[in-house]
Amino acid sequence: MYLTEFLTVALIHLLAVASPGPDFAVVVRESVTHGRRAGTWTALGVGTAIFLHVGYSLLGIGLIVSQSIMLFNALKWAAAAYLLYIGFKALRAQPAKSTEDDLHKEAGERTARGAFTAGFVTNGLNPKATLFFLSLFTVVINPHTPLAVQAGYGVYLAAATAVWFCLVAMLFSQQRVRAGFARMGHWFDRTMGAVLVAIGVKLAFTEMH
Repeated sequence: MYLTEFLTVALIHLLAVASPGPDFAVVVRESVTHGRRAGTWTALGVGTAIFLHVGYSLLGIGLIVSQSIMLFNALKWAAAAYLLYIGFKALRAQPAKSTEDDLHKEAGERTARGAFTAGFVTNGLNPKATLFFLSLFTVVINPHTPLAVQAGYGVYLAAATAVWFCLVAMLFSQQRVRAGFARMGHWFDRTMGAVLVAIGVKLAFTEMH
């Protein structure tokens, strides 16, 4: 009965999650810099943060945020500040050796909690994600759809997001890929830092529509 609605939600989500943004940038950076384990934990952090968006969308809090310029701006500036922080840290990366031993050593430097938190905070504070899920649960999903079914959609969205970014982490954490990036040394880290700073600046100047 709700198959058509679910397929619509799944398609819209696929298009949204596949488009490069702060989540993608953070997962790629963690995977290349620290390895598959860190990349996977970051992906799981992003996926878990989806429950946050789904939760307040179901409770209607997202509608309040979307109508309040003050709350929207607070969320926007918090997200921008976090992205600028990790972006500037990456910009200060120093040249490093690109041996396989160094890759294994660096892979062990990142804690699971640190990687998970990076993914969770990046997605959780993103006001664009807030507006995306709000529009999804108020425009695309029929308000008469049972709450349990909507919650089921939410579980799918969280799981699909985590799976997608775990695949991204697997790709960018492959030894050959990491070794290739490592040969470029600190320039990759600085490039990803510049991307995160650019996203942060763009986010800071985002207006609520």
